[in-house]
Amino acid sequence: MNIINVQERGVALIRIHGDLNDFLPPSRRETWFERPCKGYETIKNLIETCGVPHPEIGALIVGGHPVNFDYPVQPGDMIEVFPITMAPASSVTLRPPLDEPRFVLDTHLGRLAAYLRMLGYDSLYWNNAHDAELARLAGEERRILLTRDRELLKRSIVVYGSFVREVIPVRQIVEVMRRFNLTPTSTVFQRCMRCNSLTTVVEKADIEHLLEPRTRLYFDTFRRCIACGKIYWQGSHYTRMATLLERAIRLK
Repeated sequence: MNIINVQERGVALIRIHGDLNDFLPPSRRETWFERPCKGYETIKNLIETCGVPHPEIGALIVGGHPVNFDYPVQPGDMIEVFPITMAPASSVTLRPPLDEPRFVLDTHLGRLAAYLRMLGYDSLYWNNAHDAELARLAGEERRILLTRDRELLKRSIVVYGSFVREVIPVRQIVEVMRRFNLTPTSTVFQRCMRCNSLTTVVEKADIEHLLEPRTRLYFDTFRRCIACGKIYWQGSHYTRMATLLERAIRLK
């Protein structure tokens, strides 16, 4: 590889590692490829023009040295891009660590949002949300944006996020649990699947008039959402969901 020739031609050399190759055409995966340097351009912008959303990036190495997103690309630079799961220990921290994972999900991920809520994670979701609002919530509230739209993930206000590769919901929750090292929280099955608020234990006598006859007959323990009022009990639906989450945890 002739670096002088690369410099003279005004291009940088790039290599993408790990599952970030999912965003590249086959001819550029796991190999070096060239990109022209157009005057002043940050490495963040250059890599995103290759197709890789910045929240997916865990480390940037130029000529063997770690850099941050603001690094100005120069002709002849040899750039390596690593996913978060493969970031070298000596790399520059690209974003502040989160105290706890909180999520906002796009309109394609309703079932995944329900699974995250069952695990106890604060997960915002609306089936009619606009991209601009999702990006704003992710940026202003320091939430992890989960999406099937890579262009949404590239919005500059988004700091934390992940492109969900899987399309089957139970596989999606396994993917997200692995990606963010999630385990059931202390509020597992205590978050409302409808509105995301927490639920609290209620006396049966206080809600008995709201229950169906069979529910009133066979169940005595209930929780109710503090925001929307939805009532929960450990019926057959609860058993199915608990079994599904146990399976996801094992697969993780």
